[in-house]
Amino acid sequence: MELDKIEKTLEEKFTRELSDAKKRHIIFWYDEDKEFVEDIEELNLNNAKLWKLTGNNNFETKYQLEVVDQESNYLIYSDKPEPAKRENWLLDIQKYSDIFTANQITLIMQEFGVEDYSLRYLFSKYKKFFDSKKRRKRLKKYNLNDYREENFDIAIISALSMLKMPSLENAVKKILMEGFNEEDNRYFVDIKKFGDENSFWRLIEDNYAYIAKDKSLKGLMRFLITTNLHHNLKEDFPKEWEGYVAERENNSIVFLDHWMSHSDHARSYEDLSREIAKEINLKEYIFNWKVDNYLDCDSFEDFDLAIIDRLKANLLDDLDEFDRYQEIIIARRTKHWYEKFEEVYEAIYQAIELFKYQKKYNKIIRQEKSYDFFKTYLEDYYLIDKAYRKFYLAYDQIEDKELIIELKDRVENLYTNWYLQEVSTKWSNVIEEELIDDWQISGIKQQKDFYREFIKETVEDGERVYVVISDALRYEAAAEFSQLLNAEVKGATELYAMQGTLPSYTKLGMASLLPHQKLDINDKGDVIVNGINSQGLKNREKILKGTEEESVALRYEDVVQMSRSDLRDVVKGTKLVYIYHNKIDAKGDHAATELEVFEAVEESYEELDLIVRTLKHGLSAANIYITADHGFIYRRRPLEESDKTDSVKIDALEEKRRFIISRDKVDIEGTLRVNLDYIFGDNSGLTTIVPRGVNRFKKQGAGQNYVHGGASLQEIVIPVIKFKNDRSQNSENEVKKVDIKLTSISKKITNNIFYLNFFQSEKIKEKLIPRRVRLYFEDEMGNRISNENIIIADSDSESSKERSFKEKFTLQDLDYQRDKDYYLVLVDEEENKIYEKISFRISLL
Repeated sequence: MELDKIEKTLEEKFTRELSDAKKRHIIFWYDEDKEFVEDIEELNLNNAKLWKLTGNNNFETKYQLEVVDQESNYLIYSDKPEPAKRENWLLDIQKYSDIFTANQITLIMQEFGVEDYSLRYLFSKYKKFFDSKKRRKRLKKYNLNDYREENFDIAIISALSMLKMPSLENAVKKILMEGFNEEDNRYFVDIKKFGDENSFWRLIEDNYAYIAKDKSLKGLMRFLITTNLHHNLKEDFPKEWEGYVAERENNSIVFLDHWMSHSDHARSYEDLSREIAKEINLKEYIFNWKVDNYLDCDSFEDFDLAIIDRLKANLLDDLDEFDRYQEIIIARRTKHWYEKFEEVYEAIYQAIELFKYQKKYNKIIRQEKSYDFFKTYLEDYYLIDKAYRKFYLAYDQIEDKELIIELKDRVENLYTNWYLQEVSTKWSNVIEEELIDDWQISGIKQQKDFYREFIKETVEDGERVYVVISDALRYEAAAEFSQLLNAEVKGATELYAMQGTLPSYTKLGMASLLPHQKLDINDKGDVIVNGINSQGLKNREKILKGTEEESVALRYEDVVQMSRSDLRDVVKGTKLVYIYHNKIDAKGDHAATELEVFEAVEESYEELDLIVRTLKHGLSAANIYITADHGFIYRRRPLEESDKTDSVKIDALEEKRRFIISRDKVDIEGTLRVNLDYIFGDNSGLTTIVPRGVNRFKKQGAGQNYVHGGASLQEIVIPVIKFKNDRSQNSENEVKKVDIKLTSISKKITNNIFYLNFFQSEKIKEKLIPRRVRLYFEDEMGNRISNENIIIADSDSESSKERSFKEKFTLQDLDYQRDKDYYLVLVDEEENKIYEKISFRISLL
């Protein structure tokens, strides 16, 4: 307590009303610890005199008080202990006087409002702590009302660890986060200097059962992390580690779980765990363990590295337990290190998809008729293109590509040398046999008939139709986007496919999607629609107005930048709105950015989603169609000479890497020549020459991996997504998440470690989307008392067994009251709100 507070206390005593016939106040102050010897002269008392006992002035003092001055108030100060009664010359005066105690500890206790002086030993233990105003202030903010020794020790440690509230768990975590070097660890240094190191280690022993002879912060971390490992590992625990495991595991498990799942502190855990992994030579043990026996372990990243390495090795060794490999990846999704290796796991998952298809077809693509081949692509083959795209989308995001570099080479070889080669070669045979003279496949909708097949009737019925044309949105990408749109936006989504025009390039594809009676091509290669050049937005709007006067053509960029009122003004009175979007082709057609084409597909999803929502919410659009002018071929591996086809000098109206349009009837080795009368009318005299398979014509310049214009299925299967807006209040088209239900009957917990069963109520399907929840237990005050688990309910299986989850919970070692409620909390992670809260009783045996 500061001197001014002592003055205030003494002033209050000296001004109190006199009692027992006293005429004045005399107060004795024995400062036996000499805490105020240097400060006593600065003491300023308004209505009392200071008299100091020296040990040799007892008679003088007695004479002063009883003879010289019998009226003044006196503070009698001594820097020695109070004498024994027989030796106290002033005992008779002291009997009718007061005693003032002002030792530091007592005053500190008074400052904190503690009147139980049996706790003096507790405050004395932390005398150095209380020397600082800042430290006292921090401790005061805790508003302690329970001064049991353990609580007080935790509060002191928490204050020295700069915590806002006292918590042993958070203090230990913060101390460990500062590092293992105890001489440089500022929090641990302060505990030793201003706290009590023995009390710290006693708390650690009592709460986490760490009982090592030579305790250290590094030893504590090793102990906590190996205890967690012991809890989840199904292998025999190495004898060398037996001294690193707690007899009571619960608190260590929960402590580490809370640390690993804390978004702000997880990185520090990761750094420290790597250091421990090296110290215990973890890699040497993992090498001899089975993956299934450490599949639930996530205390070290080495487990994920080992799993990744095993999966890669098995795939490269042609061990085809593909479903099992994917189950392993799915199981790791709820583990701590998954986020760090998410792209690696995703790339492996997509690689497995490709291996599965190769096995399914026994490395052979069947030769079929054109209609059947086209349908097989729609039902199956397109998924191979999707898996290849998804593989590279993930692979490109991996920082350490060495993890799966060999697998990347196998994927590239599988996709390029098997799939593309097989499909394109056999599809070229189909073209040669059936489609050379008439490109159109009977029974398949044609891109050139798009307006008549999909749009005309709705417009003629007086309804407004929005057509969004996304340049190079190939079928496999549109199929994925259709699923995303259906799962996220209220409305009905249907996916169709058309046979695209040949050659499959922008000028012809864009023109064929416009309403038309006749298409022509001029000597400059421009496509003429109903006598109007189709190049440019204004010309396309003229073409639209030629069929439907109330039409408008817009760019995507203009639409999304307009305010709602401006957008309404633009489309007011119209029945037909064409919107042009260009993301994929804009990236793919340039050598500098063609590597980013798969990323551009994902970006297109976001932009197309934005345009749909803009039309839906801003304009109440009821009919929205999304289609494309053409698809594309893309491979990552650089082309070789065998991938290129020699071209010859020819009088060409248009010439690109994948096609030539000419009036010359020239046969070039390794190519197909298709009659263009199907699009430009009988006796047009035009043909297009395309390389067989997926070859490119030899041309100078970079940018060969991304191409379009040819006759491959990837280029000419054109998607049409029909989105019908649902404006009703209650509808089956409302997007909902699946429910997760607790199926365990008993709501009574009798063991610190226990399992609970959960069930995904329905399979994932249209308008019913996945739900991800975090689960943990808390007490009535909202304090978490268990580890956390994660459930990802995204199964599309009919089997109830495959939609079931069994989760393991561990409770902290606490004094649970049988008559109190405790709660299982389910938090929807995406919405960050409580999904369900279920009451339990805890009655530990």
